[in-house]
Amino acid sequence: MAQGTRRRPLVADKRYASSGRGAQSKPAARTRKPRAKAAGKARKGGFFGLFGQRKARAGGSGGGGRGPRKPKSALGRLVWLLLTPFRWAFRLAWGFTWRIGMISIALVGLAVGYHYLKLPEASALLDGRARGSVTLTDRNGEVFAWRGDQFGGVVTADTVSPFLKNAIIATEDKRFYRHFGVSPRGVASAVRINLREGRGPLSGHGGSTITQQTAKLLCLGVVYDPDEWESERAYERDCRQGSLWRKAKEAIFAMAMEAKYTKDEILSIYMNRAYLGGGAYGAEAAAQRYFGKSANQVNAAEAAMMAGLLTAPSTLAPTNDLQRSQDRAATVLRLMQEQGYLTTAEMRSAQDNPAVLSEAAAARAGGYFADWVMDTIPDFFGSETTEDVVIRTTLDQRLQRAAEEALAHVFETKVREGSKAQAAIVVMSADGAVRAMVGGRKTRVSGVFNRATQAQRQTGSAFKPFVYATALELGYSPLDRVLDAQYCLDIPGSGQWCPQNYTRKFYGEVTLARALRDSLNVPAVKISEAVGRDLVRQVAGDFGLKSELAAGPALALGASESTLINMTGAYAGILNGGSSVTPYGVTELALVGDSTPLMGASGGLGERVIQTKAAQELIWMMEKVVSEGSGKRAQIPGWQAAGKTGTTQAARDAWFVGFTADYVAGVWMGYDDNTPLSGVTGGGLPADIWREVMVRVHDGLTPKPLPMTAPKPIAPPPQPEPQRRQRPNVGQELGRAVDSLLRDIFGN
Repeated sequence: MAQGTRRRPLVADKRYASSGRGAQSKPAARTRKPRAKAAGKARKGGFFGLFGQRKARAGGSGGGGRGPRKPKSALGRLVWLLLTPFRWAFRLAWGFTWRIGMISIALVGLAVGYHYLKLPEASALLDGRARGSVTLTDRNGEVFAWRGDQFGGVVTADTVSPFLKNAIIATEDKRFYRHFGVSPRGVASAVRINLREGRGPLSGHGGSTITQQTAKLLCLGVVYDPDEWESERAYERDCRQGSLWRKAKEAIFAMAMEAKYTKDEILSIYMNRAYLGGGAYGAEAAAQRYFGKSANQVNAAEAAMMAGLLTAPSTLAPTNDLQRSQDRAATVLRLMQEQGYLTTAEMRSAQDNPAVLSEAAAARAGGYFADWVMDTIPDFFGSETTEDVVIRTTLDQRLQRAAEEALAHVFETKVREGSKAQAAIVVMSADGAVRAMVGGRKTRVSGVFNRATQAQRQTGSAFKPFVYATALELGYSPLDRVLDAQYCLDIPGSGQWCPQNYTRKFYGEVTLARALRDSLNVPAVKISEAVGRDLVRQVAGDFGLKSELAAGPALALGASESTLINMTGAYAGILNGGSSVTPYGVTELALVGDSTPLMGASGGLGERVIQTKAAQELIWMMEKVVSEGSGKRAQIPGWQAAGKTGTTQAARDAWFVGFTADYVAGVWMGYDDNTPLSGVTGGGLPADIWREVMVRVHDGLTPKPLPMTAPKPIAPPPQPEPQRRQRPNVGQELGRAVDSLLRDIFGN
């Protein structure tokens, strides 16, 4: 190009053109801006920011390196050299950490996915009981007791009472609707509380969410297999362990549940599977068990009590300690108010009116009677059932209350305070159907020693009716006489035995009726020896006294032992006309949903033991005991009653067993350790208890006469008529004398 000729501007020159500046000045300026920005970042990042710049910057605009630029000052280079090992260590740790983290996340995701695929539909997880339930109804079909694992039916988060739903969330997991199955804040809070209270970080409070608790209830999806586990108890123990590894598995299973189910479905599973004490599994069973209503009807106070049980169901169950359960419910109500589920006024109203138990719950699951019934049925229908069973029983709840009230009344009014004496009561019909049972002074208990069915005690004079039953069956009359006088027997190996009457007196010749009326010992022994002890044992055994009966003559005085229920059943055999009975409490047993019973009545009338005439004459004799004799304190105004007192040697046992036309009742009193009673005989406090029971039992009933027959009077033996003395005939006598004289003179 010729000199002076002007060059046309290039496009690049136009891009960087600037007034008064060369064409290359702009690019140089732009290369400084990144450095300035990077330097700012380095200043913000501290030491690692200062020396973490890439090598490209250290090598200038033409360099290709990526490492940080070395500082120019000596101090900077020294610091750079000192921090280089830490920088490399940090890089190594960070690289290792994020890779391990990614692997862990992948493994957790795989584990969650694995459990997700195995989880069934939510509806299949609502009833998780290992055992079935037993529901007991009385003679009128009313439920009065439960046994086994009770499941009342399915509830859902939508159908249950809102109070209960809110109480559970407020108590167990207030962030339930906001977490993904695991709550890090909850775990951290639980660890802090445990450490503050001097426990290990995982001991005590666990910080588990409702989802995690549900995972534990599901045993992390592991189903009980009897071939794999030593026992069901071992399986449950494994499901409840709280190791760190178990907690990790629990968290994974909980996240799988969160992915599979909705929050309300998880809450529904929890409410149906959680144990709430008293044998109740699930909210519906607990509501029915404690309050006699459905879970969708419970109020705030009742809901708070149920939610409070989740912490310690057995300890806090209202059937164990109602006051403690109410105190826990008050705390739950406060939590509900703090979280906005209740107003302050609603909270205070519920706290001032705490929940109370239903009548059935207050009866402590049926007490002695329910325990006895469960012992009389096969285990596979009772304590070990895997099905839900309904048992209809003979219990009459009105009569049960009568027996309990009578016992309490007598001990409150006639027994010294602090006495450790015990008592038991059985009421039954003449066919052996047990209507009421009290096995001890503490009536609202269950699973304890039952003195009505388990205590074998000497019967004393209460056994004597069976001696006279044997005699009457053999043709004796109640009006036959026996001599009450000194009487001794030689007992092989024991020497001479001479029975004495309670009064230490003898009454001469007495009828059998009077001997029983006044409970005389010598006549009873004489009659037993006359008819034969073997026959007496046979008659008593046929009536139901099947324990080992004494072999010696003391058999007649009740030296043998028996239970109260068997003694009462034997007297029922006398009332019904002489047929044996087997005391029973079950009338029908069926599976829930089945219309055909699997079992019928478990007892009732048996074989005839003595003839009706003998039984009715014996009833007549026993009526005299109550109306005129040793059992006068058992008299019931307006009713005929028959019975017999019984007091054993040293007054260790006192009995009164008797009946009206409608019911038979037996009462025993004594000490569990065989300590002698002080001033108590069968005709005393036991007769008082019997009267109080029967007065209440017969309240509102129309009096009926006893089925008894009075004996025919015994006619005196015929006496020979005296012969009349005839007046002598003087003429005849004189003629016979003359004839005799002539024969003497003249001969024949």
